Amino acid sequence: MPDTFNSSNTLNSSDTVNSSEPLNIVVGYQDAVDLKDRLEEKGSDFLDQKGDVSATIAQLHPKRLQLIVRDIVEETATTKTFRLVDRAGRSLPPFQAGQYINLFVTIDGVETARPYAISSSPEQRHYYDLTVKRVSEGFVSGFLLDKVAVGQSFSSTGPMGTFHHNPVFHGEDLVFLAGGSGSAPARAMILHILQQSMPHSFHMIYSNSYVDDVIYKDELGELAVHHDQFTLTEVISRPPEDYCGHRGRLQAPLIRALLGTDLNRKMYYICGPTPFNEHCLAVLTELGVPKRRIRIECNGPPKAPDQLPDWPGAVAMQDEITVTVQGRGQFKAKAGEPLLNSLERNGYSAENACRSGECSLCRVKLVKGDVFNPPEARLRQSDRQFRWIYSCVAFPTGDIEIML
Repeated sequence: MPDTFNSSNTLNSSDTVNSSEPLNIVVGYQDAVDLKDRLEEKGSDFLDQKGDVSATIAQLHPKRLQLIVRDIVEETATTKTFRLVDRAGRSLPPFQAGQYINLFVTIDGVETARPYAISSSPEQRHYYDLTVKRVSEGFVSGFLLDKVAVGQSFSSTGPMGTFHHNPVFHGEDLVFLAGGSGSAPARAMILHILQQSMPHSFHMIYSNSYVDDVIYKDELGELAVHHDQFTLTEVISRPPEDYCGHRGRLQAPLIRALLGTDLNRKMYYICGPTPFNEHCLAVLTELGVPKRRIRIECNGPPKAPDQLPDWPGAVAMQDEITVTVQGRGQFKAKAGEPLLNSLERNGYSAENACRSGECSLCRVKLVKGDVFNPPEARLRQSDRQFRWIYSCVAFPTGDIEIML
């Protein structure tokens, strides 16, 4: 956002508006007043400016972006960063450090999408960096890592999501607990803080399984060396015998030793695989950190919904069920597969973004049958009352009929 005060735009005694008016120091205010007066003199009905507002909004919050891969950086043996630019060479929309875009892909005729956090700094808008780590049996991550080359085009949503640093409400003492590729939004946050010369302290506790799996290892290490306000702690859960750093899972004693006793005044961000997020939440709760001080990035549907409370014991993950799309056909699917995935795999589509049960764009109407809604499904009371479900995190527990 541009500064609202600029010495070259302040008013002097020759200006036509009242110098006691506080708005006079707002850049562009006098121009707007003059334009209004001219339009009133002409009797304009403002048709000459029709569409200007919607066009400006579309630039800042576009429904779709058309992107092209400019560079690919191999971060580790299992991770790459894709640098995406606007296909027409324009600046990309602004975003909050920590937000994501939903990247649309077509793989073997299947149209699907996945949300990826923007790992680059919001201080520049020439490109977005998306850091992708290989997921075991991952449909999209394997495609991106193995098949995508420089010059390939993609469509995406604009930036979105509520997992971001809010300098007004989150305070200046920040802790980021990252697991694996959960370091992507942390990288954007720390770059933003340092480039803006904010007074914040930022402690990143970064957990990985193996020493050669640490993403941005050299970059983050250099930033920690040269900036006193940034502290980096690496934790390796499966280290070699000669490893000298912190090892094992993140536990309460280690976090207390790293952060001290004044834990309740900090703001905590958690991002990683779902089991990592749940474990970190349990540890912080054990330490007495209030929930209002904890922000967790949703990271997809649960991998093992049958291990969660309230999953019907008589239903197995591999049970075959029939999904009927009202008036459009039916197909077979597995109970342990998210409904949205099976819909896409069989040629149906539903608008989606987060694929984690948060944004509600993928809502479909459950006409018959039942589904399992995990805790990630943040259903509203009206959704439950009228049987709307979030297909990205809904697991059919028997034959169902839905309305798209």
